[in-house]
Amino acid sequence: HLKQDGIMTIVLPHGVLFRGGEEGEIRKKLIEKNRIDAIIGLPANIFFGTGIPTIIMVLKKERSNTDIQIIDASKGFVKDGKKNKLRSCDVKKIADAIRVRADIPGFSRKVSRDEIRENGYNLNIPRYVDSSEKTEQFDLYATMFGGIPESEINELQAYWTAFPSLREELFAKQDGKPFFALKEDDIKSVVENNAEVKLFMQSFADAFNGFDQSLNERLVKNVMQVQEMKAQDAIAEDIFTRMTHIPLVNKYAAFQVLAENWNTISNDVEMIQSEGIEAVRVVEPAYKVVKKNDEMMEVQDGIKGRILPFDLVQSVKFTDELNAIAEKEARVAEIDSLLDEVRDSFNEDEQEAYLDDDNTKLDKKRIKADAKKKGDEVEPETKAKLKSIVALDDEQKKLNKTIKEERFALIQLTKEAIENLSAEEIELFLYLKWITPICNGVNATASNTLFVFESQVKHIAEKYATSFNQLNEDLSSAE
Repeated sequence: HLKQDGIMTIVLPHGVLFRGGEEGEIRKKLIEKNRIDAIIGLPANIFFGTGIPTIIMVLKKERSNTDIQIIDASKGFVKDGKKNKLRSCDVKKIADAIRVRADIPGFSRKVSRDEIRENGYNLNIPRYVDSSEKTEQFDLYATMFGGIPESEINELQAYWTAFPSLREELFAKQDGKPFFALKEDDIKSVVENNAEVKLFMQSFADAFNGFDQSLNERLVKNVMQVQEMKAQDAIAEDIFTRMTHIPLVNKYAAFQVLAENWNTISNDVEMIQSEGIEAVRVVEPAYKVVKKNDEMMEVQDGIKGRILPFDLVQSVKFTDELNAIAEKEARVAEIDSLLDEVRDSFNEDEQEAYLDDDNTKLDKKRIKADAKKKGDEVEPETKAKLKSIVALDDEQKKLNKTIKEERFALIQLTKEAIENLSAEEIELFLYLKWITPICNGVNATASNTLFVFESQVKHIAEKYATSFNQLNEDLSSAE
């Protein structure tokens, strides 16, 4: 438990909310003395040593209100190995709900003391907040005869409110029945070309117009003055403010983008503030962990930028060199395919002579020797295959050698480039490392919202695509 300023926060098993006996008496006294401020239901399996569901109970000595904020946060988590883990956006959503004591359907609700008394002082979270997933229903008529039920289309009302014309563009009503069919199979195209969807995407873009420059000014231009926690809170507030009038898009998904990138930014800022801007120009040894004599130890594995990744610098300053290497690597992969084709063309005798016992690996030493033989020692057709293998193998070896040399040269060029960055280049690369991923991730939340909608439309269409009646007709036809 944590205790501060008259507030105590305790982590407890979920059962303390509803068990009787002494626990029931303690619960009743806490409620009647108005000590319980909030109860937060957590996901199962988030603590080591136990997989049981747990709760956080927030107790306050002095309270002006008499209700209890009940939050069901049990559905917000990600898998982290064998455990569950709250994401930053989950923690943010809980904190925001408690701060403003918000009523959020399926997540949070203020419950009066009278209602709790009526329930016999039982504080079991599902009694007050229903976060369960809706059970999927199947329309009997549509299952038998086909068509998409109007009731299931109506369940997407939030989207029809945002895009009023889209419903008619997607669905055509069947004559005299409350059932519909898709007008077009290409749902994605219909959605993206809808005028209101285009307006929605433009509104989102307008809302975040200048967001990148705001981040750049806050983080890059004034890197020496950044206070990490305050900066993150201010950026989160800016994101939420910009999304105030944007429907459908989950603002906490946008916050998660910021949170996922913030650790990198925070570490870089701390390093720059302690070492100066010169830290950006530092190239140092890279290390990897290897196992040696049953012990794990660090060994040097090339070099790296202290702050700037080599691949980021190369993508801007050395595109020609990268493209040249990529072309050679593509040819190496192509040669692998050509060698496979020749191997697959071997007859039985050739397989026995030039492949290993599994008929997969080429015996290149023997192939090279037989390709040089003169006269009739090797069949002409076989020799042609062997010569092509030798030629391809030689070309591949030369390419691999060249790629290795060019990669080494590129590393040296990158090292020199980082060590000699101008002030303007430093700002550019910090922008690309810090700002670009956040902006791209936030922008993706709008398109992800449309993707979820398209998936839901596709699901209800596929759900009734083949009726029981059609299956019977197909069966009769097949018989």
